Amino acid sequence: MDSICLIEENKLWQVAGSLEQNSEHPLAEAILEMAKQKEIDFLKVEEFSGISGRGVKGKIEGKIYFGGNIALMKENGIDTKRIEEQTEKFLAQGKTVLYFADEEKIMGAISVADSIKESSLSAIQEMKNRKLEVVMLTGDNHIVAESMGKILGIDKVIAEVLPQDKEKEVQKVQEQGKKVAFVGDGINDSPALVRADVGLAIGSGTDIAIDSADVVLMKNSLQDVVSAIDLSKAVIRNIKMNLFWAFFYNCVGIPIAAGVFYLGWGFKLNPMIGAAAMSLSSVCVVINALRLRKFKPEAKSKYDKIKKEEKVMTKIILIEGMQCNHCKMSVEKALSGMDGVTKVEVDLEGKKATIESTEEISESEIKEVIEEAGFQIK
Repeated sequence: MDSICLIEENKLWQVAGSLEQNSEHPLAEAILEMAKQKEIDFLKVEEFSGISGRGVKGKIEGKIYFGGNIALMKENGIDTKRIEEQTEKFLAQGKTVLYFADEEKIMGAISVADSIKESSLSAIQEMKNRKLEVVMLTGDNHIVAESMGKILGIDKVIAEVLPQDKEKEVQKVQEQGKKVAFVGDGINDSPALVRADVGLAIGSGTDIAIDSADVVLMKNSLQDVVSAIDLSKAVIRNIKMNLFWAFFYNCVGIPIAAGVFYLGWGFKLNPMIGAAAMSLSSVCVVINALRLRKFKPEAKSKYDKIKKEEKVMTKIILIEGMQCNHCKMSVEKALSGMDGVTKVEVDLEGKKATIESTEEISESEIKEVIEEAGFQIK
Protein backbone atom coordinates (compact mmCIF):
# COMPACT_ATOMS: atom_id res chain seq x y z
CA MET A 1 0.00 0.00 0.00
CA ASP A 2 1.61 3.28 -1.17
CA SER A 3 0.66 6.88 -0.51
CA ILE A 4 1.14 10.26 -2.18
CA CYS A 5 1.19 13.07 0.37
CA LEU A 6 0.82 16.78 -0.29
CA ILE A 7 0.51 17.31 3.46
CA GLU A 8 2.16 15.67 6.48
CA GLU A 9 1.84 11.87 6.01
CA ASN A 10 0.32 11.13 9.43
CA LYS A 11 -2.33 13.81 8.84
CA LEU A 12 -3.33 12.15 5.55
CA TRP A 13 -3.66 8.76 7.25
CA GLN A 14 -5.56 10.33 10.13
CA VAL A 15 -8.14 11.85 7.80
CA ALA A 16 -8.33 8.68 5.68
CA GLY A 17 -8.74 6.40 8.70
CA SER A 18 -11.28 8.69 10.38
CA LEU A 19 -13.46 8.78 7.25
CA GLU A 20 -13.15 5.10 6.35
CA GLN A 21 -13.91 3.79 9.86
CA ASN A 22 -17.57 4.53 9.12
CA SER A 23 -17.56 2.71 5.77
CA GLU A 24 -18.34 -0.97 5.08
CA HIS A 25 -16.37 -1.09 1.82
CA PRO A 26 -13.58 -3.74 1.62
CA LEU A 27 -11.06 -1.03 0.65
CA ALA A 28 -11.98 0.84 3.83
CA GLU A 29 -10.89 -2.20 5.86
CA ALA A 30 -7.47 -2.12 4.16
CA ILE A 31 -7.06 1.61 4.93
CA LEU A 32 -8.07 1.09 8.56
CA GLU A 33 -5.70 -1.83 9.03
CA MET A 34 -2.74 0.17 7.72
CA ALA A 35 -3.70 3.25 9.76
CA LYS A 36 -3.84 1.13 12.93
CA GLN A 37 -0.42 -0.33 12.15
CA LYS A 38 0.87 3.23 11.93
CA GLU A 39 -0.76 3.83 15.36
CA ILE A 40 -2.86 6.71 14.05
CA ASP A 41 -5.44 8.24 16.40
CA PHE A 42 -8.75 8.69 14.60
CA LEU A 43 -10.82 11.86 14.84
CA LYS A 44 -14.56 12.22 15.35
CA VAL A 45 -16.50 12.49 12.07
CA GLU A 46 -19.78 14.34 11.86
CA GLU A 47 -22.34 14.40 9.03
CA PHE A 48 -20.78 11.27 7.53
CA SER A 49 -22.29 9.98 4.28
CA GLY A 50 -21.38 7.27 1.83
CA ILE A 51 -21.73 8.27 -1.81
CA SER A 52 -22.69 5.24 -3.88
CA GLY A 53 -20.07 4.38 -6.49
CA ARG A 54 -17.96 7.38 -5.48
CA GLY A 55 -16.66 7.24 -1.90
CA VAL A 56 -17.31 8.96 1.42
CA LYS A 57 -17.44 12.43 2.94
CA GLY A 58 -17.72 13.86 6.43
CA LYS A 59 -17.01 16.83 8.65
CA ILE A 60 -13.91 16.71 10.84
CA GLU A 61 -13.25 19.58 13.26
CA GLY A 62 -15.69 21.78 11.36
CA LYS A 63 -14.23 21.10 7.91
CA ILE A 64 -15.61 18.89 5.10
CA TYR A 65 -13.33 16.11 3.84
CA PHE A 66 -13.76 13.73 0.89
CA GLY A 67 -12.34 10.27 0.24
CA GLY A 68 -12.95 8.19 -2.87
CA ASN A 69 -12.34 7.90 -6.59
CA ILE A 70 -11.44 10.50 -9.20
CA ALA A 71 -15.13 11.00 -10.10
CA LEU A 72 -15.85 12.18 -6.54
CA MET A 73 -13.02 14.70 -6.76
CA LYS A 74 -14.28 16.08 -10.09
CA GLU A 75 -17.85 16.36 -8.86
CA ASN A 76 -16.68 18.51 -5.95
CA GLY A 77 -14.32 20.69 -7.99
CA ILE A 78 -11.09 19.24 -6.55
CA ASP A 79 -8.08 19.65 -8.84
CA THR A 80 -5.95 16.45 -8.89
CA LYS A 81 -3.38 17.51 -11.51
CA ARG A 82 -0.60 17.82 -8.91
CA ILE A 83 -0.60 14.06 -8.31
CA GLU A 84 -1.87 12.90 -11.71
CA GLU A 85 1.48 11.58 -12.95
CA GLN A 86 2.08 9.49 -9.82
CA THR A 87 -1.46 8.09 -9.69
CA GLU A 88 -1.26 7.03 -13.34
CA LYS A 89 1.79 4.90 -12.45
CA PHE A 90 -0.20 3.18 -9.70
CA LEU A 91 -3.12 2.57 -12.07
CA ALA A 92 -0.78 1.09 -14.68
CA GLN A 93 0.42 -1.37 -12.01
CA GLY A 94 -3.16 -2.55 -11.47
CA LYS A 95 -3.64 -0.69 -8.18
CA THR A 96 -6.78 1.09 -7.04
CA VAL A 97 -6.24 4.74 -6.10
CA LEU A 98 -8.25 6.45 -3.37
CA TYR A 99 -8.06 10.26 -3.32
CA PHE A 100 -8.43 12.36 -0.17
CA ALA A 101 -9.17 16.09 -0.10
CA ASP A 102 -10.71 18.83 1.98
CA GLU A 103 -13.31 21.19 0.57
CA GLU A 104 -10.62 23.32 -1.06
CA LYS A 105 -7.72 21.18 -2.29
CA ILE A 106 -6.32 17.69 -2.80
CA MET A 107 -4.40 16.32 0.18
CA GLY A 108 -3.01 13.13 -1.32
CA ALA A 109 -3.87 9.62 -2.43
CA ILE A 110 -3.46 6.05 -1.23
CA SER A 111 -3.07 3.10 -3.59
CA VAL A 112 -4.43 -0.34 -2.72
CA ALA A 113 -3.51 -3.49 -4.63
CA ASP A 114 -6.04 -6.32 -4.85
CA SER A 115 -4.55 -9.71 -4.00
CA ILE A 116 -5.73 -12.48 -6.30
CA LYS A 117 -6.47 -15.82 -4.69
CA GLU A 118 -5.04 -18.82 -6.46
CA SER A 119 -8.39 -20.56 -5.94
CA SER A 120 -10.08 -17.76 -7.93
CA LEU A 121 -7.83 -18.40 -10.95
CA SER A 122 -8.69 -22.10 -10.79
CA ALA A 123 -12.42 -21.40 -10.35
CA ILE A 124 -12.60 -19.08 -13.37
CA GLN A 125 -10.81 -21.66 -15.51
CA GLU A 126 -13.29 -24.34 -14.36
CA MET A 127 -16.20 -22.06 -15.32
CA LYS A 128 -14.73 -21.60 -18.79
CA ASN A 129 -14.24 -25.37 -19.05
CA ARG A 130 -18.00 -25.66 -18.49
CA LYS A 131 -18.64 -23.32 -21.45
CA LEU A 132 -19.75 -20.47 -19.19
CA GLU A 133 -19.13 -16.88 -20.24
CA VAL A 134 -17.30 -15.09 -17.41
CA VAL A 135 -17.65 -11.29 -17.16
CA MET A 136 -16.05 -8.93 -14.64
CA LEU A 137 -18.44 -6.14 -13.67
CA THR A 138 -16.79 -3.54 -11.44
CA GLY A 139 -16.94 0.10 -10.43
CA ASP A 140 -13.15 0.25 -10.39
CA ASN A 141 -10.96 2.17 -12.82
CA HIS A 142 -10.88 0.57 -16.29
CA ILE A 143 -7.04 0.33 -16.32
CA VAL A 144 -7.03 -1.57 -13.02
CA ALA A 145 -9.97 -3.74 -14.05
CA GLU A 146 -8.43 -4.71 -17.41
CA SER A 147 -5.13 -5.51 -15.71
CA MET A 148 -6.89 -7.83 -13.26
CA GLY A 149 -8.98 -9.31 -16.06
CA LYS A 150 -5.86 -10.33 -17.98
CA ILE A 151 -4.34 -11.98 -14.91
CA LEU A 152 -7.55 -13.90 -14.19
CA GLY A 153 -8.11 -14.86 -17.83
CA ILE A 154 -11.44 -13.02 -18.09
CA ASP A 155 -12.20 -12.05 -21.69
CA LYS A 156 -14.87 -9.41 -21.03
CA VAL A 157 -14.36 -6.62 -18.48
CA ILE A 158 -16.93 -3.87 -17.83
CA ALA A 159 -15.41 -1.19 -15.59
CA GLU A 160 -16.35 2.12 -13.93
CA VAL A 161 -19.93 0.90 -13.50
CA LEU A 162 -22.18 2.67 -11.01
CA PRO A 163 -24.23 0.49 -8.58
CA GLN A 164 -27.51 1.15 -10.40
CA ASP A 165 -25.82 0.40 -13.74
CA LYS A 166 -24.76 -3.08 -12.59
CA GLU A 167 -28.41 -4.06 -12.58
CA LYS A 168 -28.82 -2.58 -16.08
CA GLU A 169 -25.83 -4.57 -17.37
CA VAL A 170 -27.36 -7.78 -16.01
CA GLN A 171 -30.68 -6.88 -17.67
CA LYS A 172 -28.94 -6.26 -21.02
CA VAL A 173 -27.53 -9.80 -20.98
CA GLN A 174 -30.91 -11.24 -20.02
CA GLU A 175 -32.54 -9.42 -22.95
CA GLN A 176 -30.18 -11.36 -25.22
CA GLY A 177 -31.92 -14.53 -24.06
CA LYS A 178 -29.13 -15.64 -21.72
CA LYS A 179 -29.39 -16.81 -18.12
CA VAL A 180 -27.31 -14.77 -15.68
CA ALA A 181 -25.69 -15.78 -12.41
CA PHE A 182 -24.27 -12.80 -10.51
CA VAL A 183 -21.72 -13.10 -7.68
CA GLY A 184 -21.32 -10.17 -5.28
CA ASP A 185 -20.69 -9.22 -1.67
CA GLY A 186 -21.33 -5.50 -1.24
CA ILE A 187 -24.23 -3.13 -0.74
CA ASN A 188 -23.74 -1.88 -4.30
CA ASP A 189 -24.21 -5.42 -5.65
CA SER A 190 -27.66 -5.99 -4.12
CA PRO A 191 -29.76 -4.61 -7.06
CA ALA A 192 -27.85 -6.84 -9.51
CA LEU A 193 -28.18 -9.85 -7.20
CA VAL A 194 -31.96 -9.39 -7.22
CA ARG A 195 -32.12 -8.84 -11.00
CA ALA A 196 -30.00 -11.88 -11.93
CA ASP A 197 -31.60 -15.26 -12.60
CA VAL A 198 -29.43 -16.60 -9.80
CA GLY A 199 -27.80 -14.29 -7.25
CA LEU A 200 -24.86 -15.70 -5.27
CA ALA A 201 -23.57 -13.74 -2.25
CA ILE A 202 -20.22 -14.30 -0.57
CA GLY A 203 -20.75 -15.34 3.06
CA SER A 204 -18.49 -12.59 4.44
CA GLY A 205 -20.41 -9.93 2.47
CA THR A 206 -22.82 -7.31 3.75
CA ASP A 207 -26.19 -8.28 5.22
CA ILE A 208 -28.12 -6.59 2.42
CA ALA A 209 -26.18 -8.56 -0.23
CA ILE A 210 -26.89 -11.83 1.60
CA ASP A 211 -30.59 -10.98 1.92
CA SER A 212 -30.77 -10.10 -1.80
CA ALA A 213 -29.16 -13.33 -3.00
CA ASP A 214 -30.70 -16.70 -3.85
CA VAL A 215 -27.60 -18.60 -2.76
CA VAL A 216 -25.11 -17.77 0.01
CA LEU A 217 -21.57 -19.17 -0.33
CA MET A 218 -20.49 -19.90 3.24
CA LYS A 219 -16.79 -20.00 2.38
CA ASN A 220 -15.14 -16.99 0.78
CA SER A 221 -14.05 -18.83 -2.33
CA LEU A 222 -15.14 -18.72 -5.97
CA GLN A 223 -14.57 -22.48 -6.03
CA ASP A 224 -17.96 -22.71 -4.31
CA VAL A 225 -19.61 -21.06 -7.33
CA VAL A 226 -18.44 -23.95 -9.51
CA SER A 227 -19.47 -26.42 -6.79
CA ALA A 228 -22.95 -24.84 -6.61
CA ILE A 229 -23.34 -25.17 -10.40
CA ASP A 230 -22.24 -28.81 -10.34
CA LEU A 231 -24.50 -29.59 -7.37
CA SER A 232 -27.52 -27.98 -9.06
CA LYS A 233 -26.93 -30.08 -12.18
CA ALA A 234 -26.65 -33.22 -10.05
CA VAL A 235 -29.94 -32.37 -8.33
CA ILE A 236 -31.72 -31.84 -11.68
CA ARG A 237 -30.36 -35.17 -12.97
CA ASN A 238 -31.63 -36.87 -9.81
CA ILE A 239 -35.08 -35.28 -10.13
CA LYS A 240 -35.37 -36.34 -13.80
CA MET A 241 -34.28 -39.87 -12.90
CA ASN A 242 -36.88 -40.09 -10.11
CA LEU A 243 -39.62 -38.75 -12.40
CA PHE A 244 -38.73 -41.24 -15.13
CA TRP A 245 -38.80 -44.29 -12.85
CA ALA A 246 -41.94 -43.08 -11.03
CA PHE A 247 -43.70 -42.59 -14.37
CA PHE A 248 -42.52 -45.99 -15.67
CA TYR A 249 -43.49 -47.70 -12.40
CA ASN A 250 -46.99 -46.22 -12.47
CA CYS A 251 -47.49 -46.92 -16.18
CA VAL A 252 -46.91 -50.61 -15.45
CA GLY A 253 -48.46 -50.85 -11.97
CA ILE A 254 -51.73 -48.91 -12.42
CA PRO A 255 -53.06 -51.02 -15.37
CA ILE A 256 -52.30 -54.22 -13.42
CA ALA A 257 -54.02 -52.86 -10.30
CA ALA A 258 -57.02 -51.79 -12.43
CA GLY A 259 -57.48 -55.39 -13.68
CA VAL A 260 -56.49 -54.88 -17.36
CA PHE A 261 -54.96 -58.41 -17.45
CA TYR A 262 -57.78 -60.10 -15.54
CA LEU A 263 -60.21 -60.70 -18.48
CA GLY A 264 -57.67 -62.26 -20.82
CA TRP A 265 -55.30 -64.01 -18.43
CA GLY A 266 -57.16 -64.05 -15.12
CA PHE A 267 -54.38 -62.12 -13.46
CA LYS A 268 -55.27 -59.69 -10.69
CA LEU A 269 -53.31 -57.81 -8.06
CA ASN A 270 -54.01 -58.20 -4.37
CA PRO A 271 -54.71 -54.74 -2.84
CA MET A 272 -52.19 -55.48 -0.07
CA ILE A 273 -49.46 -56.13 -2.61
CA GLY A 274 -50.48 -52.97 -4.52
CA ALA A 275 -50.21 -50.87 -1.36
CA ALA A 276 -46.80 -52.38 -0.56
CA ALA A 277 -45.60 -51.77 -4.12
CA MET A 278 -46.73 -48.14 -3.97
CA SER A 279 -44.86 -47.62 -0.70
CA LEU A 280 -41.80 -49.31 -2.18
CA SER A 281 -41.78 -46.83 -5.08
CA SER A 282 -41.65 -43.93 -2.61
CA VAL A 283 -38.78 -45.60 -0.72
CA CYS A 284 -36.84 -46.04 -3.98
CA VAL A 285 -37.28 -42.35 -4.85
CA VAL A 286 -36.05 -41.26 -1.40
CA ILE A 287 -33.04 -43.60 -1.49
CA ASN A 288 -32.09 -42.35 -4.94
CA ALA A 289 -32.35 -38.73 -3.71
CA LEU A 290 -30.15 -39.54 -0.70
CA ARG A 291 -27.32 -40.40 -3.07
CA LEU A 292 -26.77 -36.63 -3.32
CA ARG A 293 -25.31 -36.72 0.19
CA LYS A 294 -22.25 -38.37 -1.35
CA PHE A 295 -21.84 -35.53 -3.86
CA LYS A 296 -18.27 -34.27 -4.02
CA PRO A 297 -17.49 -31.11 -6.02
CA GLU A 298 -15.27 -32.20 -8.88
CA ALA A 299 -13.54 -28.82 -9.31
CA LYS A 300 -12.77 -28.39 -5.61
CA SER A 301 -11.51 -31.96 -5.30
CA LYS A 302 -9.24 -31.41 -8.29
CA TYR A 303 -7.90 -28.14 -6.81
CA ASP A 304 -7.32 -29.70 -3.38
CA LYS A 305 -5.49 -32.63 -4.98
CA ILE A 306 -3.17 -30.28 -6.89
CA LYS A 307 -2.46 -28.31 -3.69
CA LYS A 308 -1.63 -31.53 -1.80
CA GLU A 309 0.74 -32.64 -4.54
CA GLU A 310 2.60 -29.36 -4.40
CA LYS A 311 5.82 -29.54 -2.44
CA VAL A 312 5.43 -27.60 0.82
CA MET A 313 8.55 -26.23 2.51
CA THR A 314 8.66 -25.07 6.12
CA LYS A 315 11.03 -22.53 7.67
CA ILE A 316 11.26 -21.41 11.31
CA ILE A 317 12.63 -17.90 11.86
CA LEU A 318 13.75 -16.46 15.19
CA ILE A 319 12.89 -12.77 15.35
CA GLU A 320 14.11 -10.05 17.70
CA GLY A 321 12.06 -6.98 18.56
CA MET A 322 8.52 -8.41 18.81
CA GLN A 323 6.88 -6.99 21.93
CA CYS A 324 3.11 -6.91 21.39
CA ASN A 325 0.25 -8.13 19.20
CA HIS A 326 0.80 -5.15 16.91
CA CYS A 327 4.34 -6.43 16.27
CA LYS A 328 2.95 -9.92 15.68
CA MET A 329 0.46 -8.61 13.09
CA SER A 330 3.20 -6.65 11.32
CA VAL A 331 5.39 -9.76 11.00
CA GLU A 332 2.44 -11.88 9.79
CA LYS A 333 1.50 -9.31 7.16
CA ALA A 334 5.11 -8.92 5.96
CA LEU A 335 5.71 -12.67 5.59
CA SER A 336 2.27 -13.41 4.10
CA GLY A 337 2.98 -10.96 1.30
CA MET A 338 5.96 -12.98 0.02
CA ASP A 339 5.52 -14.99 -3.19
CA GLY A 340 4.86 -18.66 -2.57
CA VAL A 341 4.00 -18.33 1.13
CA THR A 342 0.83 -20.28 1.95
CA LYS A 343 0.78 -20.18 5.74
CA VAL A 344 2.31 -18.02 8.48
CA GLU A 345 2.22 -18.64 12.24
CA VAL A 346 3.87 -16.17 14.63
CA ASP A 347 4.67 -17.15 18.22
CA LEU A 348 4.98 -13.93 20.22
CA GLU A 349 6.24 -15.62 23.40
CA GLY A 350 8.74 -17.80 21.56
CA LYS A 351 9.86 -14.85 19.41
CA LYS A 352 9.62 -16.95 16.26
CA ALA A 353 7.67 -17.32 13.04
CA THR A 354 6.89 -20.48 11.07
CA ILE A 355 6.19 -20.15 7.35
CA GLU A 356 5.07 -22.72 4.81
CA SER A 357 5.73 -22.10 1.12
CA THR A 358 5.42 -23.85 -2.23
CA GLU A 359 8.51 -22.06 -3.56
CA GLU A 360 12.07 -21.91 -2.31
CA ILE A 361 12.61 -18.63 -0.42
CA SER A 362 16.16 -17.53 0.32
CA GLU A 363 17.25 -16.39 3.77
CA SER A 364 18.29 -13.02 2.34
CA GLU A 365 14.74 -12.43 1.02
CA ILE A 366 13.22 -13.28 4.41
CA LYS A 367 15.76 -11.08 6.20
CA GLU A 368 14.99 -8.14 3.92
CA VAL A 369 11.23 -8.44 4.49
CA ILE A 370 11.61 -8.74 8.27
CA GLU A 371 13.95 -5.74 8.46
CA GLU A 372 11.58 -3.64 6.35
CA ALA A 373 8.91 -4.43 8.92
CA GLY A 374 11.21 -3.04 11.64
CA PHE A 375 12.54 -6.25 13.21
CA GLN A 376 15.74 -8.32 13.19
CA ILE A 377 16.37 -11.99 12.47
CA LYS A 378 18.24 -13.73 15.26
